[in-house]
Amino acid sequence: MILLGVDPGLLRMGYGVIEAVGNDVRLKEGGVIRGGTSEVPVERRLAVLYDGLREVVEEFRPDAMALEEVYSHYAHPGTAVLMAHARGIACLVAAQAVIPLHSYASTRLKHSMVGNGRASKAQVQRAVQARLKLTQLPEPNDVADALALALCHWQAIGGAGAAVSGPGAGRATGAVV
Repeated sequence: MILLGVDPGLLRMGYGVIEAVGNDVRLKEGGVIRGGTSEVPVERRLAVLYDGLREVVEEFRPDAMALEEVYSHYAHPGTAVLMAHARGIACLVAAQAVIPLHSYASTRLKHSMVGNGRASKAQVQRAVQARLKLTQLPEPNDVADALALALCHWQAIGGAGAAVSGPGAGRATGAVV
């Protein structure tokens, strides 16, 4: 089973592809799709994110997509709106490719990976590194979060990974994973 995790963002959309066979899970690819700088019009960034994520889906043909739910601190409601734009792109790509889409709150994701819904990004990175037997921490955080989303979904469907206590735009697979 191929699972795709997506960490939505307008500047960088993290993605992580894992393959689960029985009790074994392994990394296929992780990376970021760069929407471009904030000087690039939002509609252009969304188009770049759409094209990049569609390319990932066409290459790996995932059986399911796991996506982070929108959350923003009440003091920064604009952040939620911007993240929702990128999340909408992921939803559209999943719908067009007829891929089941599953959403997870960041607290559930952290709990499934670390055993604590308030875990730090560094703790999630280390948990992903350990679960996928990576020699280095997955970086940037967008990639680690996307891989954690894919692992969280695998666990949710009964996988063996029970919770352990503009310029520069486009797809970039050179992330450390």
